[in-house]
Amino acid sequence: MSEKSGEKSKVPVPQKRPETEKFWEGCKEGKLLLQKCNDCGEYIFYPRALCPHCMSQSLSWVESSGRGEVYTFSIHHRGPTPGFKPPYVVALIDLEEGVRIMSNVIGCDPNEVKIGMKVKVTFEQLSEDIYLPKFVPA
Repeated sequence: MSEKSGEKSKVPVPQKRPETEKFWEGCKEGKLLLQKCNDCGEYIFYPRALCPHCMSQSLSWVESSGRGEVYTFSIHHRGPTPGFKPPYVVALIDLEEGVRIMSNVIGCDPNEVKIGMKVKVTFEQLSEDIYLPKFVPA
């Protein structure tokens, strides 16, 4: 993450790296892309150069359903920078594909978020090129 502020937000904007370029392109198009190993068939998140299950370099990009459920969460009443508007929810989301992603649950009162709550992905524009995946109640 950089300290550079986005056009739409004053929160730190993630920087693209070669192994994350396709992920961010997908987010910009409204698609949550995951890597899938061509050798062992496991889904992978976060983007990387090697499969963490079998160390294969043969990885493909596939579109996630964008659906999942809240594994756990916390409600934050103070943000690390002025761009964060408390209270907000930081959650670990278990996607249908079997990977876990850290994100925010938005679109509801933070006190309504529950473990096991069904959610679906949405995207928040942080800058011209970066759209951050977040989750809303499904």
